[in-house]
Amino acid sequence: MVRAPETQYVPAPEGGYLAYQVVGEGPVDVVLPMNGGFAIDLIWEEPTIAASLRRLATFSRVIAFDPRGFGSSSRVDPQRIPAIQTWMDDITTVMDAAVSEQACLISWSLSALSVMLFAATYPRRVSGMVAVNAFARFLRNDECTWGMPKDQFLVYLVAIEEAWGTGEVTRVLAPSLIRSEDALHRWARVERLSATPDMVVIPRAFMESDATSVLAAIQAPALVISRKADRYIRPEHSRYLADRIPGARLVELEGNDNFIFAGNTSEVLDEIEAFLTGVRPVPVLDRVLATVVFTDIVGSTEHAKRLGDHRWKETLTDYDEVVHRELDRFRGHCVRSTGDGTLATFDGPARAIEATRAIREAVKVFGIEVRAGLHTGEIEVRGDDVAGLAVHIAARVSGQALAGEVLVSRTVTDLVVGSGIDFEDRGDHQLKGLPGVWRLFAALD
Repeated sequence: MVRAPETQYVPAPEGGYLAYQVVGEGPVDVVLPMNGGFAIDLIWEEPTIAASLRRLATFSRVIAFDPRGFGSSSRVDPQRIPAIQTWMDDITTVMDAAVSEQACLISWSLSALSVMLFAATYPRRVSGMVAVNAFARFLRNDECTWGMPKDQFLVYLVAIEEAWGTGEVTRVLAPSLIRSEDALHRWARVERLSATPDMVVIPRAFMESDATSVLAAIQAPALVISRKADRYIRPEHSRYLADRIPGARLVELEGNDNFIFAGNTSEVLDEIEAFLTGVRPVPVLDRVLATVVFTDIVGSTEHAKRLGDHRWKETLTDYDEVVHRELDRFRGHCVRSTGDGTLATFDGPARAIEATRAIREAVKVFGIEVRAGLHTGEIEVRGDDVAGLAVHIAARVSGQALAGEVLVSRTVTDLVVGSGIDFEDRGDHQLKGLPGVWRLFAALD
């Protein structure tokens, strides 16, 4: 397990200090400028992002830094924003501080402009370039007909400034990271600690720039990755880059996250690892012990008929928010929604029971009841999904639960002895498709 690195400072020739981190000991150096809202001193607290960085560090030496104006690096004067070349020069400063003669530059969105400029200007220092959800020109013109219309641009910037510090900017850039009110509040704090609202002048400078003329001068091997449903950077931008950068390879993926380490990160990292090492990782089943939870809204069909489609949809949205809030609170992981229920996993059975009981009580205000089934066993993890016998057992246990009941297998009760959780014996059951007789227990309040 790669540990979170210490943050270091290096003075920049243009003034101020740049905060950077070095992690991993792989054969290839990777330089990773973070964008505003994703400060290096905060992102290691996010499990999804930390896991992505740790994986990247298994096959490279990662040099991540906060570009000037963001995170722990020096702020800039909003009235005197430097030219884009200053952010390019900062790459040189950080590479020198980390004693990196040559590196692969990985960037997404705004930071890609300074990276592309660096790659074209200093080809000997660039072994490769990865641009994820990036653009060379943001505003529309006759050649970039998919860019943002100029008459909408100022309105767009005002919206960013007004939303900054509320978590809503992250919701647009990385919707998969914000699935509950708790997550929204947490990322609102990250935004505020990353920059102040007047930082909008920095993305404005990048969005008003045009790097199309430098694309043909990029000599390093290039990988361009696009998520086709990104609401911030349309996929046409990536296609343009791939067409104009000599020999560039384009990969288009599903998903709507702009942030490189949000959404289905495994497929993005698979592409990057293959690009850097020449070897595509072979998908394997990751087997772990987990407590599997299935929740189900009792009488969902009757509720939908009684409330009507619109109100029922609102109720389901409220239910999902409660579920994600309690999962976050008790360290659970939402695998997927089942329409009128949820499949989740936990690293401890006691926490799974507490979270499920909390969900059951919280949703009562919506006039609905849930039932739940829990089982602890070995599961197979492939990407964002889970499978295995333990998943089937939990589903069958859930099917035996009564309204408002949290029903568990004998395995669960054996693992929470001493936790203070009491159970009532519900007797032996035949579970469809499973051999033998299963003793089930109801968790009491």
